Order: sequence, then C-alpha cells, then structure tokens
Amino acid sequence: MSHELECIELLHGADPRYAVIWLHGLGADGSDFVPVVPELGLAAQPGVRFVFPNAPEMPVTCNGGYVMPAWYDIVSLDPDSRRIDEAGMIASCAAIRRLIARENARGIPCSHIFLAGFSQGGAVAYATALMHPEALAGLIALSAYLPVEALVEREALPGHAALPVFAAHGSEDDVVAPALGRRARDFAEARGHAVHWHEYPMPHTLCLEEAEDIGRWLRERLV
Repeated sequence: MSHELECIELLHGADPRYAVIWLHGLGADGSDFVPVVPELGLAAQPGVRFVFPNAPEMPVTCNGGYVMPAWYDIVSLDPDSRRIDEAGMIASCAAIRRLIARENARGIPCSHIFLAGFSQGGAVAYATALMHPEALAGLIALSAYLPVEALVEREALPGHAALPVFAAHGSEDDVVAPALGRRARDFAEARGHAVHWHEYPMPHTLCLEEAEDIGRWLRERLV
C-alpha cells in the first residue's frame, strides 16, 4: 500500500484550519460516513476539511477469503480478541500518515488534525494516532478495538498523553464486542490519555445521539 489512497473530501466552511481523516469499516468505502457531517452541528468557522479515504480491496480470511475493502486481513474473529495480519495494519498506518503529511503540506499542522474511524477503521485510527511521531488534535474511535497493543506499546512516543480521545460503542454490538472497545479504552487511559467514553443501546452502527456527542466533543476543540 505504497500509493496514496483515493479519498472523498468534504469542505465544511471556507479556508479550512482543521482536518478530520475518517476511516470506514470492513467492507464499506469512503462514502459511508459522509452523511454524518451535517449531523455534527459544526459552525461554518473555523473551516474543517473532512477526508474519507477508501481502503484497498484484499481477500479477508475470516470472510472465507472474499475480496472486499479492508485495512488489513483479519485471520479470526474470536469474541474477545482479533487475530490480524500485523504487516497489513502497519501498511495502513503508513498510508494514513501520508494523508496526514498531505494535510501538513496544505497548511494544516498535526495539532489541527483529527483521526476518526469505525470498527476496523477505528482500529487503524487508534494505532496511527497513538504511534504518530507528532501529537494530533484528537482521536475518534467508534465501535472500535486495538488488536496490536504490543506494537503500539513499542512505537508510542512520550508526550502523547495530551491526545484527547472520544471513544464510543454500542452495548448490543455483536460484531465488535463492547469488551473489546473497553479494552482499547483502558489501554489508552493507562497511558495517560483523557478518554471520553460513551455507550449507546445499539448494535454495530452509529446513532444520531452518538453523532451529536461527537459534534459536541469536536466543537470544544475547534477554536
């Protein structure tokens, strides 16, 4: 995954001073969360560029080798864990770092860039944000998990504890168990991150109340 990812971009307001790079889940594409932006209740200023990258297509072992958009191969789906292709995760993190660098080149510093992700995309957002050489503005992890704790433990840099995290999960999620979301939350909190944790009575999806909470959390940080 050495090439730049194809992306959908949505500009909210003029002259963007912030960027949100939002990663979709397994089998979806960059358009999946575009409709959420109007539900966030953001003001026109400061301007925000939303970037929705498309994951490459690859065979996914846990789905019988079926080719679909994926950030990495998932070998097995156990209720309380995930076995994944770590090299694929590393490649996806590198691809997202290139998108961060592209925003830097367009005048938006890392301190004004948020990473967001749902499910598998949230796992990549978690890993990328916690390992990025320069602290980002924040992390939004939705119905997500962190399958590479050892990798993050090795690569995370000191001084990133100021990274704020919005993490949310459905209490009825039967795809990514809530326990996996709480484990990722606990991992981040144990390393000093301020995690705003939310649970909603929903399955593996996103609800309007969650979108409103994300918007409120973002508005507090768009200054």
